[in-house]
Amino acid sequence: MPLLVTDAVVLHAFDYSETSRILRLATREAGVQSVLARGARRSQRRYGSALDLFAEGSAQIYTKPGRDLNTLASFDVTRSRSALAADLGRFTGASAVSELMLRFARDDANTALYDALVAAFDAIAGAAPERAREAALASAWRLVAELGFAPSVDMCSSCHAEIAAGAGAMFSHPAGGVLCGRCARMVPGSRNLPPVAREALRSWLAGGRTELAGSGDERAHQRLLREFLREHLADGRTLRAFELWEHDGWARA
Repeated sequence: MPLLVTDAVVLHAFDYSETSRILRLATREAGVQSVLARGARRSQRRYGSALDLFAEGSAQIYTKPGRDLNTLASFDVTRSRSALAADLGRFTGASAVSELMLRFARDDANTALYDALVAAFDAIAGAAPERAREAALASAWRLVAELGFAPSVDMCSSCHAEIAAGAGAMFSHPAGGVLCGRCARMVPGSRNLPPVAREALRSWLAGGRTELAGSGDERAHQRLLREFLREHLADGRTLRAFELWEHDGWARA
């Protein structure tokens, strides 16, 4: 079987049989891959911290065309990102980002998407606990952009008229972004996007960072992201990690 050597990040892991584990990896060379780590439960020497969520390193994978589950030969960790496990806010934000990759990324190379994922985990891990939600929001919108579903924020999604910089606008999920005043009157169910929120969204889609005023703004942005995902990407299944992150399910447990 061909040996694939690629940069990779652990998105998900679960036990398989009495001795092994299955990992879902985001890879630079082959998109999202499912791999079998033989003997991982029996001994920690072979893989060590490579089995930890969000760990990054160099993976060697034996591949076979048409196979859904390949074999992990080795994983040399270069970054463990223990900070993501040290704070529940960071952990749930990173888990929501992982879920986006697991559900919507494909098994083909997308270097820009992989780089955006790595930057996302680094940003969330490096954020102060009170800023972790903003970092996750920015990261999630950047992934949406790299997946090819970025909403329009500068031109009307219906008539393509330019919307003035610094102005608020109505946002329509079915239309795919902001609307001018004339088109907004003809599209029911649009949501008001104030100037500050519109600028934050523009920045996040481009990979920038914008600090929000308070928790109310964060909640509104989470709701906007959830509704957009449900309209354009979700397939009817619940985004469980996203729900936990949005509603602080861990805090009520």
